[in-house]
Amino acid sequence: MNKSELINALSEETTFSKKDISRVLESFTRIIERILKKGDKVSLTGFGVWWVSLRPARKGINPATKERIDLPEVHVPRFKAGKNLRDLVKTMK
Repeated sequence: MNKSELINALSEETTFSKKDISRVLESFTRIIERILKKGDKVSLTGFGVWWVSLRPARKGINPATKERIDLPEVHVPRFKAGKNLRDLVKTMK
């Protein structure tokens, strides 16, 4: 499901206009980005938690040249599914 399909589904589910849903979805993502940029966590009980993790510097290999390279430490976004979401996915067939 892509963004426009999500907007359509939310519009049908809630009867709000696609324009309103789009604004809410944009605001939702901006707020999560802003909170993560500050280094805080975002938790939706039962759904999951977003946070930022530091991946330490490490050695890597350039696949084109097979040359060893140093990769710097980098901050990466992380997500862990909540219990309700994990249980829902477990029961899929």
